[in-house]
Amino acid sequence: MSTILRWLTGFGRFWYGFIVGDDWTVAATVVVALLMTWLLYTASVAAWLLPPLAAVAAVGLSLRRHQ
Repeated sequence: MSTILRWLTGFGRFWYGFIVGDDWTVAATVVVALLMTWLLYTASVAAWLLPPLAAVAAVGLSLRRHQ
């Protein structure tokens, strides 16, 4: 049982580090942008450009903040 638990813990830590990385605000911004895009899509609004713009803005702000 402990081998499975260690494997699951390592798997979870890998994905947390891969997705969140050093700055959790970038990951949170991308999640919010995807949710907003989905909500706008359900309202029949073309919002396909929102996630790329939000990602670029979040990464730009993150780089500026960590200089």
